[in-house]
Amino acid sequence: MFAAAAAATSTPNSLLLHRPSPAAAKVAMDSSLRLPGRAAGISCAAVATPERGVYNFAAGPATLPLSVLQKAQEELVDYRGSGMSIMEMSHRGKEFDAAIKKAEADLRTLLAVPDTHEILFLQGGATTQFSAVPLNLCASPSDPVDFVVSGSWSDKAFKEAKKFSAASVAWSGKDGKYTSLPPFDAIKQNPEAKFLHICSNETIHGVEFKDYPEPKNKSGILVADMSSNFCSKPVDVSRFGIIYAGAQKNVGPSGVTIAIVRKDLIGNAQPITPVMLDYKTHADNASLYNTPPCFAIYICGLVFEDLLAQGGLAEVEKKNAHKAGILYDAIDGSDGYYICPVEKSVRSLMNVPFTLAKGGDFEKQFIAEAAKEGMVQLKGHRSVGGVRASIYNAMPLAGVEKLVAFMKDFQARNP
Repeated sequence: MFAAAAAATSTPNSLLLHRPSPAAAKVAMDSSLRLPGRAAGISCAAVATPERGVYNFAAGPATLPLSVLQKAQEELVDYRGSGMSIMEMSHRGKEFDAAIKKAEADLRTLLAVPDTHEILFLQGGATTQFSAVPLNLCASPSDPVDFVVSGSWSDKAFKEAKKFSAASVAWSGKDGKYTSLPPFDAIKQNPEAKFLHICSNETIHGVEFKDYPEPKNKSGILVADMSSNFCSKPVDVSRFGIIYAGAQKNVGPSGVTIAIVRKDLIGNAQPITPVMLDYKTHADNASLYNTPPCFAIYICGLVFEDLLAQGGLAEVEKKNAHKAGILYDAIDGSDGYYICPVEKSVRSLMNVPFTLAKGGDFEKQFIAEAAKEGMVQLKGHRSVGGVRASIYNAMPLAGVEKLVAFMKDFQARNP
């Protein structure tokens, strides 16, 4: 392939020198960009469902709908007759302006985002919001804020917030190895706190809020990191001051972070706040203060269209609950062979961690054999080990059914 590319540069008919037609580009992509080690008939446009060779259980970046990838492939070289790829056109041109506006409008429809809230397309991942939230909501570093620490990500958010606020832990699940969530009356909130922060779904430990605590602070501000269950179910956005989420779990590729911010909370950032962390910067400029992650936002827009076409988030939630139920039933019905440590009432519909009672060597064998059968990225996070199946919106039911069938077969072969 590389030799062919080198040869192509020496000819005036080179694809590197002349933009091909969309049809020619598709043929070139289908014929030259192959998955290594796969049959010649499987192209790079197919990566994670049966049509694409494997089921991808990665926690993020994660599997995307095949229809979205195919649409992106179709439009990659010539975006809707513009003669340009969306990756190379101006973010201030009419084509991208239409794309980002439609993405925002579709997301507003999906989540029923009220007019009281801004939708911002940002960069830096959800981790950057660990700093941005206290910088925007606290007048000074001495302002108190409350955190529910339910896993690794909320713990990281708390530690970062301590740099810009007087952050306190209102409840921690650390002693229980992050396998539960608190009764809401057990959260020791400070009425003077500027906000209460939660992580709605802990990607590593697999605990998920099924409802949300009421903030007891005077401003009534609840903030949620929803990175790993964003757009997996309906949410009453009006209950939140800020929702933020990295896109790379459920709604797009890595590179874009979505923040939904109550408008009255914008414009009061601490003086030390960097311009790119000030929500007012982005709200005043319609997320176009500087060059945004254009391609990532475009893919998010395609995902939003796909979710709407499925009937919206209520229908998506039903599918997710069904998939997760099948997997949890297999774990619980294995007579202790497979173990999920998370309390049943707060088990995540997105990230299912489990271990094998026979120990780590068998877990390695399980993961390796599953990969040979076309089920990849099942290794648990490096901080906790074990197995983790991330079954986001785009994971088809057939992928979960195949995993469950493999689990039963593995158990039968390795009693």
